[in-house]
Amino acid sequence: MFKVAGRTGGVGEGRHTKAIGDEAESRALAHLQHQGLVLVQRNYRVAGGPHARGAEVDLILRERDGTLVFVEVRSCAAASHGGALASVGAAKQRRIVRAAQHYLLGLPVLPPCRFDVVALDGGQIQWVKAAFDAG
Repeated sequence: MFKVAGRTGGVGEGRHTKAIGDEAESRALAHLQHQGLVLVQRNYRVAGGPHARGAEVDLILRERDGTLVFVEVRSCAAASHGGALASVGAAKQRRIVRAAQHYLLGLPVLPPCRFDVVALDGGQIQWVKAAFDAG
């Protein structure tokens, strides 16, 4: 058994959960593109080490002004336990920042950056700009 989004799941449910996550990312991406952001990369991953978990940024987009936006997408069927937004805790933020730092190492010039969260609670989309920082 494993724990997924506040519930326990059995064998085979991981594929279903991934499909839900992919759909949430697609909805978030469409929402952000509608707001004028341009997709740079989706699902940027960094491998973990022997004592560290891997890290991932769900979406990397660029604002019209050149700001690079690292986006975490969270989805919950219901707003219990604080909803999707509350599920982005300190440990998750550190992993996102680590992946973003790794991504930035490959750029010749560092652009302005920020960390946003798109939370999908039921049918509602909430976009929180500058939800956390790298500090």
